[in-house]
Amino acid sequence: MGHGGDGKTSLIESMLYMTKATDRMGKIADGNTVCDYDPEEIRRKFSISTTVAPVEYGGCKINMLDTPGFFDFEGEVLSALRVCESGLIVVPGKSGPSVGTEKAWKRLADAGKPCMFYISKIDEEHSDYYTSLHKLQKAFGPSVCPIVVPIFEGNRETVGVVDCVVRKAYRMEGNERVEIPIPENMVERVDQHRAALCENVAELSEDLMERYFAGEEFSDEELIAGLRQGVLERVIIPTFCGTVATGIGTIALLKGICDYMPSPDQGAVEVCEEGDDLVEIACNPNGTPCAFVFKTTADQYGRFSYFKVVAGSVKQDMTLLNHRMDGIEKIGHIYSICGKKSTEVKEITCGDIGAVSKLATTKTGDTLSMSVRAVNLDGIPFAPACYSQAISPKTKGGEEKIAAGLARLADEDPTFTFTVNKETHQSILSGSGDIHLDVICSKLKSRFGAEAVLSAPIVPYREKIRKKVTVEGKHKKQSGGHGQYGHVKMEFSPYPDGDFLFEEHIFGGSVPKNFHPAVEKGIREAMEHGVLAGYPMVGLKADLLDGSYHDVDSNELSFKMAAKLAYKAGIPQANPVIMEPICSMKVYIPDSYMGDVIGDINKRRGRIMGMNPTDDGQEIVAEVPMAEISDYAITLRSMTQGRGSFVSQFERYEDAPPAVQEKVIAAAQADA
Repeated sequence: MGHGGDGKTSLIESMLYMTKATDRMGKIADGNTVCDYDPEEIRRKFSISTTVAPVEYGGCKINMLDTPGFFDFEGEVLSALRVCESGLIVVPGKSGPSVGTEKAWKRLADAGKPCMFYISKIDEEHSDYYTSLHKLQKAFGPSVCPIVVPIFEGNRETVGVVDCVVRKAYRMEGNERVEIPIPENMVERVDQHRAALCENVAELSEDLMERYFAGEEFSDEELIAGLRQGVLERVIIPTFCGTVATGIGTIALLKGICDYMPSPDQGAVEVCEEGDDLVEIACNPNGTPCAFVFKTTADQYGRFSYFKVVAGSVKQDMTLLNHRMDGIEKIGHIYSICGKKSTEVKEITCGDIGAVSKLATTKTGDTLSMSVRAVNLDGIPFAPACYSQAISPKTKGGEEKIAAGLARLADEDPTFTFTVNKETHQSILSGSGDIHLDVICSKLKSRFGAEAVLSAPIVPYREKIRKKVTVEGKHKKQSGGHGQYGHVKMEFSPYPDGDFLFEEHIFGGSVPKNFHPAVEKGIREAMEHGVLAGYPMVGLKADLLDGSYHDVDSNELSFKMAAKLAYKAGIPQANPVIMEPICSMKVYIPDSYMGDVIGDINKRRGRIMGMNPTDDGQEIVAEVPMAEISDYAITLRSMTQGRGSFVSQFERYEDAPPAVQEKVIAAAQADA
């Protein structure tokens, strides 16, 4: 985990190369890394989806999940977080912790999962390992403990690392790690770091504390075991460092993961639904098979479902139950995954990650289990989409291709939504930000041949009247034979209790009852287009007072037309106004951005309804016109450097200010 560009993908590339899983070191600039294999990732030179990359070291298999660092793709981070036992946060040595570091830390803390830091790119110009370490300790507390420190020579060239736990130094000779003596000028510093680790471990139990104060030194094995326990309890945060270009620090990091991070059987126990009860599922190889699907990939050839086995083993030709769909899934070929490379295997055991193709109904977040023990694990808490654009085909007739492509892409990316607005007749694509929607459109073109154009969505305004009027409408047409004749006298008035009410107060049968439904239908059809800017009319009461008919020429069509004429004549006299949709918003920000955010909401004609303190800042409750928040996701992210978030929903309609009404009417006339 970590901010975009901090070196996550390159670090995994170094791990694969140093353990001989690959025979060359891929580079992001060259587009040949194991994890960034999607054409969009190669073109943009950053990760947009979570990739699985297993690394084997010292007889231990480590499933590395490489997550995107850009905030538009946080759904991918949440998917990986749902199935991992722990998190490794990558921080660059030049700039130190950033917003992405903070968010990764908070996600792991909220999930209660152990954490490690890796300070990357310590060989770059202006990089400073110790400054970055101190920034981490200042931001996240004294629990941040250096396990590995760099060895510098000459003009701060990184030539090796020292493991402070076992007090051994290493340097790289080609692709091989060679042990060397600890430089004399570093011995005292290494001893200080080890003493600090011993002190942290001593605080884990009274027995260790007594031994520590008695001056008894912990053995390497005792210190490693103590650190492992401290990491599991999140009271110790080990910190490593290195440079991926030369592989310095990579092996030390792999050893640290094996030594200090929890294995699946030491991780949190899954709590899930079994019927009406909550039960615990432990990571037991002999348990009843149960797997959680955390990722789906889709292309024109089909779907690939990535799953983590929570208990038991998943084997080929096994039949499992999808609890959500109450459907049976036949497990065909199963695979071990490394980037885009898939290797067919006979089974995936508990704690491990695999993939299966051609599942009929299973989607991301579903649970697969034996029908004898149907369980449902907690899903993935994706954030609601907060940025919307209208999507349309670049060439006429491409709507079906876009809809079909988006339906397939929705299988692999549950964080975006695609709806059709019945009022504006626009197709609306909603996601996490502008980059997110741009990637979706690029995938539509490259995978499904559907070129799409994004534009600002039309705001669904309304129109209503503010005073009562009485008008007549007469439709008369003679063209040989039977003609058409309809005549109504209508009263139009505001109706605050709903969108429309039709009543009749006819005396003496001047308009026969069988024509009353036609009059109502005519008004309803006319209300679809207001008289100011063509937006739907609401809050209207129509009262049929009087009229006349012809024995031969009157029919339903005539009275429908007469009602429409009355509407067109009467509504402009009834003081019509435009109403705009108002959204309620909850904005979550750190305290330091309060003034800027409130000022921006006021500029958007918003009203602050209240503020509530949260664990890490403030919740601002506001009401803002829908027309003013189309770009709010991008603006808020910019104002708060990515630290702010918000949710919004439609609340009600209100009269638009005169200046807004003039603007809307002018725009409607220009489009006419």
